[in-house]
Amino acid sequence: MSASSSLDISRWLLSALSTKMFRYYEDRIPRDASVLVVSNHRSFMDAPVLMAALSSPIRFACHHYMSQVPVMREIITALGCFPLEADRKRQQSFFQQAQKLLQLKQVVGVFPEGAPPMVKLTPPQQVGEFQRGFAHLALRAAVQDLAVLPVAIASLEEMNTYAIPLKILSFFDPSEPLFAQPGWHPLVIYNRVAVLIGRPFWIRPQHQQKYQGKQAKTVVAELTEHCYCEITNLLRQGCY
Repeated sequence: MSASSSLDISRWLLSALSTKMFRYYEDRIPRDASVLVVSNHRSFMDAPVLMAALSSPIRFACHHYMSQVPVMREIITALGCFPLEADRKRQQSFFQQAQKLLQLKQVVGVFPEGAPPMVKLTPPQQVGEFQRGFAHLALRAAVQDLAVLPVAIASLEEMNTYAIPLKILSFFDPSEPLFAQPGWHPLVIYNRVAVLIGRPFWIRPQHQQKYQGKQAKTVVAELTEHCYCEITNLLRQGCY
């Protein structure tokens, strides 16, 4: 599956679902640079929405179980997502695959809230705690002209339904504790959605120099906070 095909599939999906998308601050999208896209995450539609909004194929890291479930496996392959390994190897798999893609100047996408907002329905304006793996990736990637781009997906009108009992997913990934709980996996379909582009955080040599010893924690927190604040502030604009 070619990169252009994944973008075409994303656009086709939005058209098939009659999703109306509004894009804001597109002048902030970096050009001729490696880009790590960081976004909030509530719906299976988030990856295609971001591709359509940025007019670019994006290689998204996705949960291990998605590569194990029939139909879902074919969808993520068509969209160019790269599934992570099982729990013990997940972090190592993420860094290896994402770093290689960034070095090839492909756009990489990350949802730092992880799986929780996907398995429990949350309000459109709510953002969970960010895992810091993406910040470590950006600072250790050894890529020139790397921009970390925060993007907010603000649902303006949506339909909520349910896809599959969570416990069925535990057969595909027993290591995920979220699948041990009762209930169903929610399915959020956007009817109208706003995509708001945040201010990019450019990784400079001074940031990479600080990523050593005791200073490393500080610069990782700075990058994580920048993305979290950009996305939460943009959501306030987009959701009301």
